[in-house]
Amino acid sequence: MSIRPVKRIVEAQPAMEGAGVKLRRAFGFGDTGGTDPFLLFDDFRGERPADYLAGFPWHPHRGIETITYVLAGTVAHGDSLGNQGALGAGDVQWMTAGSGIMHQEMPQGDAQGRMHGFQLWANLPSRLKMTTPRYQDVQSKDVAEITDDDGTHVRVIIGDFWGRHGPVEGIAADPQYLDVTVPPGAFKRLPIDTRRNAFAYVFEGDGTFRDASPATGVLTDQPGPVERVARERTGNRSLVLFGAGDEVVVQAGEQGIRFLLVSGRPIEEPVAWYGPIVMNTKAELQTAISELRSDTFIKHR
Repeated sequence: MSIRPVKRIVEAQPAMEGAGVKLRRAFGFGDTGGTDPFLLFDDFRGERPADYLAGFPWHPHRGIETITYVLAGTVAHGDSLGNQGALGAGDVQWMTAGSGIMHQEMPQGDAQGRMHGFQLWANLPSRLKMTTPRYQDVQSKDVAEITDDDGTHVRVIIGDFWGRHGPVEGIAADPQYLDVTVPPGAFKRLPIDTRRNAFAYVFEGDGTFRDASPATGVLTDQPGPVERVARERTGNRSLVLFGAGDEVVVQAGEQGIRFLLVSGRPIEEPVAWYGPIVMNTKAELQTAISELRSDTFIKHR
């Protein structure tokens, strides 16, 4: 077994999206080499309705898949195909935008006004950029869950893990998406396919993702997101990017640690961005923009 080294630890940065939703962005709209096939990851949470109620009104997507995972509150959604509903605590929506879709997502807090969720964008290979859009809505009760002997708890949203299989099916990048809770002080080894890029996103507690290289404890002084060396204790809103290997190891802190562990096979194709439209070339983006203006963007109704 080979432990995946920690390449970088980055603090998610404040951002604003939609009609004024305050969130934290761990990565997005930059170099995708280290996260391929994943393009963007946002953590939207808050206890002030003013920070999230404006939501994400109608907007287009093409060429990607969006994965929404809700922990508190609800997210009401609707789209140009006539789908509508609401995601509650523990629910997941995997939307394949494919050839194009218009949709909206409107967060609502729970009884205490709390809202918490994540959105991940996954790229589609060129052969599937214009595929037929589809949804996979998964209720919390249908997500596979496992508790190990030491109390480590894992929700398997997609992929195979410890003999359980997640409910989301048929994703091109063959991803694995896990919600992992490791109890206080526990040390845990978590297997990951060597063919996948992988990252962890910590959102409760803290811990150490060990690395085979020596720790220096030095902070970089470069501008932009704060990047820290491999063995420094990792806490809330921290993204951990891993190198190659077949397992991730973590030592939980005194309060335990909870994180998403996500991996997927790299697509290794050119990425051309225009907000929520992601294609392979600028020409394909220009076509999409022209179709938006001429009301021919939606190919399936």
